[in-house]
Amino acid sequence: MLDNLHKITIEKPVDKIISQIRALITSGDIEPGDKLPPERKLAEHLGVSRANVREAIQKLEFYGILKTLPQSGTIVAGIGIVALEGLITDVLKIESTDFRSLVETRVILEKQSAYLAAQRRSADDITQISLALKAYESKIRKGLPAIEEDLLFHIKIAEASKNNVLKSLMMIITPDIVSSYINLKVCEKTNENTTLAEHELIFDCIINQNDNEASNAMGSHLEDVSQFSINMK
Repeated sequence: MLDNLHKITIEKPVDKIISQIRALITSGDIEPGDKLPPERKLAEHLGVSRANVREAIQKLEFYGILKTLPQSGTIVAGIGIVALEGLITDVLKIESTDFRSLVETRVILEKQSAYLAAQRRSADDITQISLALKAYESKIRKGLPAIEEDLLFHIKIAEASKNNVLKSLMMIITPDIVSSYINLKVCEKTNENTTLAEHELIFDCIINQNDNEASNAMGSHLEDVSQFSINMK
């Protein structure tokens, strides 16, 4: 009997804000370049705190859906990625076969990202990857969850690849990766210090422009999650 009952999850205000903004974008009610109302007005209209609105905007920026411009406010960054991401989110169910497919796709994209990043990275790319790595390290040193900081490190590598299609595909699957990792408790069995060391090795390969080594290091880094997806029942 209990096997047929599902755990009830209470949606947080931030998640509800994100869902509403994404729905407006995918429906076409707001379009690329459109400006969102100020945080204060959004908070008042939605009946939530400004902190909730700010966190939702930050997450949507992380996924490349929104962009905050100095003295211009927050605008919608693009529609193509968002539409595709929404489609994938609707289609994917958190089941073993789907998660395995998601992981397999991630491995293909990530290995190629690291390979190309090692060849094409700029000085600014190195700075951005380094900042992402430090953000991840700061979280784990405090014993805090660092899933998004982990994935930000990988997205910065995708950006350094200078392949916009590859980066876009990474941005499309990132929300599903975050959700899957949380729901399936993937990171509970992860040794964060080992992950940090693996990140540092990948970063070193990219700095030294060792493309094959960077790709191989990325493949080794993702081996645990690949095995986890295979062993799921």
